[in-house]
Amino acid sequence: MKRFEGKVVLVTGGSVGIGRAAAQAFAREGAKVVIAARRESEGIATAKEIAADGGTAAFVRADVAVEADVVAMIDFAVKRFGALDVVFNNAGVEGKLGPIGTLGVEDFDATFNVNVRGTWLVMKYALPHLVATRGNVVNNSSVAADVGMAGTTIYAASKGAIPTLTRTAAIEFIAQGVRVNAVSPGPIETDMGSRFFGSIDNMRGFAATAVPAGRSGQAGDIAEAVLFLASPQAAYVVGQTITVDGGMSSK
Repeated sequence: MKRFEGKVVLVTGGSVGIGRAAAQAFAREGAKVVIAARRESEGIATAKEIAADGGTAAFVRADVAVEADVVAMIDFAVKRFGALDVVFNNAGVEGKLGPIGTLGVEDFDATFNVNVRGTWLVMKYALPHLVATRGNVVNNSSVAADVGMAGTTIYAASKGAIPTLTRTAAIEFIAQGVRVNAVSPGPIETDMGSRFFGSIDNMRGFAATAVPAGRSGQAGDIAEAVLFLASPQAAYVVGQTITVDGGMSSK
């Protein structure tokens, strides 16, 4: 039997990159997947690709920084498939990068509204449904939370909030039968990664020396960690952040 047969999984930011890879992986494992994202065309395309491969998926447009969108997104998932078992709280932005003196308050707010406020809002409104199914949440952090990288103050700070949110929510949620954990990716070859480093080639050059594994990662590397955390095999894993970075943060 597939690990997520009959389960309903919500993936925020599921139209591209890590979210897309996770949505596809959950569907291959039997889940009914709801893809939520701001990018409508890419989200619809991902849902259609999953269906073409024999899976079940639906798309809903949502901005996790907007409370009404979060409420509507979760209501959509529950009404469409009857329940909610897993949330991959993946939606995030790199925001404006650069030296701290060049960044404005509006840049700070734009990044934190998605990466921190959005993560918090999704957990808040998903909880009642996850209690009903004894489900779980996987949040998405970043190795930038643990490794100082010039020019990333706002992004790194926003991602540094995720392990703390995860630990504290995990303590609250586990008493209600709901697990909360997080994944922390290293440099991953996605559109965001390309923007972050300037290009995929730049990322690969960075990873060749900064990552002990000698390479950058793939979206599927993170998807596999997410599926593990959401699966029954991780039933005793609570409030943890699994770092998948090729050893970068171990140096």
